[in-house]
Amino acid sequence: MSWRYALPYQRSYTPISDRYSTLYYQSPSRLETAAGTSSEHTTGRQLQRVLHYSMTPCMQGPLRSECAIHDVDCDEVYPGIYIGDAASAKNKTFLRMKGITHVLNAAEGCRYGQVDTGHSYYRDMPSIRYMGFPMVDAPTTDISRYFYVAAKFIDNALSSGGRVLVHCLVGMSRSATCVLAYLMICRKMTAVEAIRKVRMHRDIHPNDGFLQQLADLDMELKRKNLYPY
Repeated sequence: MSWRYALPYQRSYTPISDRYSTLYYQSPSRLETAAGTSSEHTTGRQLQRVLHYSMTPCMQGPLRSECAIHDVDCDEVYPGIYIGDAASAKNKTFLRMKGITHVLNAAEGCRYGQVDTGHSYYRDMPSIRYMGFPMVDAPTTDISRYFYVAAKFIDNALSSGGRVLVHCLVGMSRSATCVLAYLMICRKMTAVEAIRKVRMHRDIHPNDGFLQQLADLDMELKRKNLYPY
């Protein structure tokens, strides 16, 4: 089962560059004043600092050895969730060996920086369920439109006892952002907790625009009281 997810055009859509770029480059004090909040206000700048100061341990062990043998870059960042690169998504022997049942391509397409697995790539692997998001790794890309769709896909994979590979080109920005959103939405982690959790297992680097969109998601979940404080 495979399908590509793309949202229809919306008349009220505001360009992502207008929504995030100006906001991101304001100082934390100005952001707090503008929002009328205190230090509880999450910003992309704050998440950038968390990324910078969160340590990623030297990766060793059986999975790293398997990756070296198969020439892929892939890490299990949460039980049943793997973040990987294009090579890991295209290596069907590796996918079978790891028992991957779901593949989420956060970079679907044929343009530079995208991964052209598409709908038919896993046709000879009927156990694989596939979803693709046609995104480029740019701060102006509106990845937030896929947060809840990605979270549901990942959650369905784990709920059914499966394992999901979330990948983009190198497995650091688009795919990592989708996994962070899942941990926040479905596992009730704050953005900071999710980043630290994933960084314990993999070196990730969501771009500045993606970090701001995760910060916005963090604030949205706080407003809805969805965090277990």
